[in-house]
Amino acid sequence: MNSEFFDALRLLSKEKGLKMEALCDGIQKAIITAVKKDYDNKEDMVFCEINHEKKDMKVYIRKNVVSEISDPVSDILVDHAQKYKTGALPGEIIEIPLETKDVSRIAADKGKHVLRQGIREAEHGQLREEFQSRIQEIITVKVQRIDPITGDATIEIGKLEETLPKSEQMPHETFKEGDIIKVFVVDVKDLDRKFPKATLSRTHSGLVKRLFETEVPEIYDGTVEIRAISREAGSRTKMAVYSSDENVDPVGACIGPRGARVGKIVDMLGGEKIDIVRFSEDQAEFISEALKPADVIAVDINEGDERSCSVTVPDTQLSLAIGNKGQNARLAAKLTGWKIDIRPESGITEQTINFDEIT
Repeated sequence: MNSEFFDALRLLSKEKGLKMEALCDGIQKAIITAVKKDYDNKEDMVFCEINHEKKDMKVYIRKNVVSEISDPVSDILVDHAQKYKTGALPGEIIEIPLETKDVSRIAADKGKHVLRQGIREAEHGQLREEFQSRIQEIITVKVQRIDPITGDATIEIGKLEETLPKSEQMPHETFKEGDIIKVFVVDVKDLDRKFPKATLSRTHSGLVKRLFETEVPEIYDGTVEIRAISREAGSRTKMAVYSSDENVDPVGACIGPRGARVGKIVDMLGGEKIDIVRFSEDQAEFISEALKPADVIAVDINEGDERSCSVTVPDTQLSLAIGNKGQNARLAAKLTGWKIDIRPESGITEQTINFDEIT
């Protein structure tokens, strides 16, 4: 294959914004399809190799070496096979290079179709690759339109349109056409198909985690770890952090000088409150931390495998420990994975509240 072909491919890759490898892979698949049709070969016996750096392309067909032809498409007689492989014997499979004139003839006959098909394959392949790398990451997207009935937002990701459902948008936030927003890619399905389908969210706790990884250098470099997050999107998040360096305060690192780091993330989340607490392997200590800003007098771990505990707080701190509509206690329970029974120091049982009542 002459160098003009590869020069044209390189120019096309720049014009289309496609990687040369992806374009060659697409052309390769399209050529295989064209050769199969031309030779009426329905089996996976046609192969193509393209090396754009060496400006070389090879197309070959695999055939079964036989003593007697039963299928002229897939069989080759021993005498003929030995022209391609010395000592070829019946039962072997050999590779027969397709002559340049045959490749050129097919290219001339189906050239435009092969090129279009190759470009489509390259675009789809590049999309799949890009989507694969974006799973569990934040991406910045543009809002194309809003469904006036459902409130779902149609957004643009590269050359694809995806949907951010109303259920995955934070309460009280509204978008309009042209808005630039950040979304979290929860998952991508159908990666093996031409058009992958992304699950997008602004309510997922992963969004908060990735924002902190971006804004806090100590998290990015691994010194500070986010061990757990519980979130009620648009309202409040609790996040437990741990430092592998005793000289680095994990909570202070996340808050930042004069609250600059956490403040920036709060702004990105539309004013959502964020409680940052210290993670501890000591479960009683961790539960006490999780109930902040309330003070805790004692945490009694209940015997058994139910992961339940009783927490005592000052009478004046009971409402703070429980939170508005039980939110503080609910988020603390989700953060720690423990059922929490909160009671005042005075022991007035009518004011106690437990995990089952707040979930």
